[in-house]
Amino acid sequence: MTDPQGSHPKTGLRRIINAFSFSANGLRKTWKHEAAFRQEVNLLLVALVILAVFDFNNTERAILVFVSLMVLVVELLNTAVETVVDRIGPEHHKLSGRAKDMGSAAVLMSLIAAGLCWLFIGFDVLQRS
Repeated sequence: MTDPQGSHPKTGLRRIINAFSFSANGLRKTWKHEAAFRQEVNLLLVALVILAVFDFNNTERAILVFVSLMVLVVELLNTAVETVVDRIGPEHHKLSGRAKDMGSAAVLMSLIAAGLCWLFIGFDVLQRS
């Protein structure tokens, strides 16, 4: 694996440290430049509070944390697609627009999936109370 600066491949512990550093940098830049990502992180924090307050079992908690984190994963991928498309050029191109729309649709689908899980599991938890 060659690092982004094009130097020699890194292996072992150095590779793991570099990969973590690049990932942390990506999270920082996404937080700084993407309002949607910040909103979704805030929703995750609210979700974690809800999971701590209400009587969810561990399986329910795992499912809800997983689907909530997947929203962030899809948002990161969508942001990466948008960034690459914008890097190519500012002029409108139908394929660039299609790529951005598809990324946005993926985020929407992940939000719907997470919302449905929260709705169904949350309803069960309220029924048990």
